[in-house]
Amino acid sequence: MTSPPDAMPLGAGLGQTALSLLLVLAAIFVLAWLLRRVQGIRPGAAGALQVQGGLQVGAKERVLMIRAGDTHLLIGVAPGRVQTLHVFEQPPSADLEAAPVSSGFADAMRKTLRGRASQ
Repeated sequence: MTSPPDAMPLGAGLGQTALSLLLVLAAIFVLAWLLRRVQGIRPGAAGALQVQGGLQVGAKERVLMIRAGDTHLLIGVAPGRVQTLHVFEQPPSADLEAAPVSSGFADAMRKTLRGRASQ
């Protein structure tokens, strides 16, 4: 019995399949990179609304500081709901951002761990 004349060896078929897969993955990564670059070029939207910072306060809840034009807002974001928590009369001070946040629990844990390490 002879094999059909158009049959290709198993290794060649796997190599061609692997090369095709790599080309498709490369195309996906290039398109994703281009999409990110193009999204940042939207005209007129750059200064209209900016997220200044945020903090995760729950599994799906966040508190965000945003700037809309000249107005600074503190908003709460949860699934299906966005609520204004505070509207600032003046822009928040940069001193507030630089102030370290102390945690009573974290300090107590450090002291406990230091005490056990010295025993």
